[in-house]
Amino acid sequence: MLTGSLVGKVALVTGAGRGIGREIAIGLAAEGMAVGLLGRTQQTLVDTLKECVRHGARGVAVTADVTRPGAVREAVRTVERDLGPVDFLVNNAGQVDSTEAPLWEVDANQWWQVVETNLRGPFNLMRCVLPAMVERRHGRVLNLNSGFALRPDGRYTAYATSKGALLQLSDNIADSLAAHHIVVLDISPGAVATDMTAGMPMFAETTEWGSIPYMVAVVVDVARGRFDGMHGRFIHADRDNLGELVARAEAIREADARTLRLRPYGPDDPLA
Repeated sequence: MLTGSLVGKVALVTGAGRGIGREIAIGLAAEGMAVGLLGRTQQTLVDTLKECVRHGARGVAVTADVTRPGAVREAVRTVERDLGPVDFLVNNAGQVDSTEAPLWEVDANQWWQVVETNLRGPFNLMRCVLPAMVERRHGRVLNLNSGFALRPDGRYTAYATSKGALLQLSDNIADSLAAHHIVVLDISPGAVATDMTAGMPMFAETTEWGSIPYMVAVVVDVARGRFDGMHGRFIHADRDNLGELVARAEAIREADARTLRLRPYGPDDPLA
């Protein structure tokens, strides 16, 4: 019997076959949401779906590559047909550079594959999901982002560039979405032990990881609307005092904080 706080709502989670995407999908199902699961491997999606169904939730698993617009379009149609309109989109699917290397030494094809997955993927999903949200004047979009979006890193140029661009994309669409009562947020889970993160050489000696259950709880709160006041902004779940962010959301918006902005070198900077 579903007794959760999100009964009757529909979520679509990308990269739902494993890692944090799988746990997010199961966590949303436990709160009563119907869950559309999107990923590239059918068996892992089915395994996630079985766990969601154990919570009494409805769900559907759809294989698709998020970088391919046609596949995404058909996947969204399947989710909407089987479950109903999407209330909550979680753009979780992602890739990271295969090696720690300077730009001039990377595999160019793999570099662009990372950018496509991390930026074009969310674009494709939003392009398909947002029209119905706009029509209903309701919806929430969560982009799983990273602290790499905020600082340069010469070892993971594709990942850092794509995450910075994703944060900028959210910023660029925030005002137009607000006019239709749709919330977009970018949240970094921090360093959590997934196959992707654990395989990065920079984390080879890491023994203390961020909490995936905590991140799942944060995502559930996003679905509930707890962080709507931070619309269009960046949250670092592993470092932020989330209660303080919620309390200061209005001041954060007025200060135009938690967004990517060029910092002028002084009052004489023409771009100040």
